[in-house]
Amino acid sequence: MVNPLPRAYNIRIVTAPHGEARMKLVLLGTTGYHANDRRQTACLMLPEVGVVFDAGSGFYRVSEYLQTDELAIFLSHVHLDHSQGLTYTFDLRAEAPQLGRVTAYLEPDKLAATKKHLLADLLFPVMPPLELHPLPSEFTLRDGGRLTHFPLRHPGGSVGFRVDWPGRSFAYVTDTTAHPDAAYVEKIRGVDLLVHECYFVEDCPEQAELTGHSCLNEVVKVAAKANVGRLVLVHINPLVKDDSEIDLTAAKKVFRNTEIGVDRMEIEF
Repeated sequence: MVNPLPRAYNIRIVTAPHGEARMKLVLLGTTGYHANDRRQTACLMLPEVGVVFDAGSGFYRVSEYLQTDELAIFLSHVHLDHSQGLTYTFDLRAEAPQLGRVTAYLEPDKLAATKKHLLADLLFPVMPPLELHPLPSEFTLRDGGRLTHFPLRHPGGSVGFRVDWPGRSFAYVTDTTAHPDAAYVEKIRGVDLLVHECYFVEDCPEQAELTGHSCLNEVVKVAAKANVGRLVLVHINPLVKDDSEIDLTAAKKVFRNTEIGVDRMEIEF
């Protein structure tokens, strides 16, 4: 039996414009660095096509939304708040025994680092029940969607993702320093839905550059410059105790369709 959700985790469903349901994206983890009582670390899921982006601590929720007999996991990079969930696949298989192949795709240097460090005998002595493969330049989803990736500037390197279907598109950008003149802006141009990291809710450009993360005021400029349809903020600083600390009113003056992502939010686009 699944226990009732705490009030902070009640599911929020955001529908597509005009109420037209299309693809559903579920936010399973919306903070970065470490989890807090309100948010788990980075994890997004497209249940209808069996795709997960990043495997932070929010990955333990995947089984609740699973709709496919295979699962593909795409990692932006392997800092622990994006990769620790790879070790949770034992539970995933126990809770979803019908699940077949589980494959994680990551850049070759990150794949090697994961095997050498995260899955080292002294840290995690048993290989999780999944396959690890190099991230391909392009990937076709089971419904025909085209998934591509592009480089992002971050300590150790990171990638962003874009998925295009006929009539709709989505991009996920995390762990980078947002700027409207950044090279990745062209890669996300015109997407219907942009999910973008926003670790710093205040304006602190020096700290953003130092850590390879983004300030809210720059993220909304990126959304406006890229002419996206909607912006959802994730990877929010775990020290932010309440969303009221995020000045959404000021953000919407730059990009009107800005929303704060919360754990278990279901977004139709």
